[in-house]
Amino acid sequence: MSATNKSKPYKIDQEITSFVSEPQVMYYQAKPKSISYSEFLDDKMMIISAIRAGIPYSLFDVIQEQSPFTETDWADFLDISTKSLQRYKIAPSHHFKSIHSEKIIEMAEVTKAGLDFFEDMEKLKLWLNTPNYGLASLKPIELLKDSYGKELVLTALSNMNQGIFI
Repeated sequence: MSATNKSKPYKIDQEITSFVSEPQVMYYQAKPKSISYSEFLDDKMMIISAIRAGIPYSLFDVIQEQSPFTETDWADFLDISTKSLQRYKIAPSHHFKSIHSEKIIEMAEVTKAGLDFFEDMEKLKLWLNTPNYGLASLKPIELLKDSYGKELVLTALSNMNQGIFI
């Protein structure tokens, strides 16, 4: 693992800890001073708090860097233009609306589940962009725009993790 890859998890853990320490997030649930990205994604109440408070662009930026998705993919998932994403980048204090925050968290969950199975970003990207018989011969990435499709993709990843290949 390169030095940059080692620093990325630390950076995302720092962003998560900073975000969950914000008063509007702590209002819903008190948490210890430090929380890892993985702990955050496993804590549904914390996710609810984060969605209601709105994901800050700084956290989204780190999640985006560690995901297999392009800026165009993100714009499509969030149903906003790439120009809007670029504007938000210039104003890093921007917090996404709850509808967008929820989608950001969903894509983070897909990324985590995919990396848990494939252990390699390139293999995950290949799988996401390859038609899958178990998903009606659609590419998994094509299903990620809505929650039901995301659930099908997560189920496929979970099944593969358990040795069930369809």
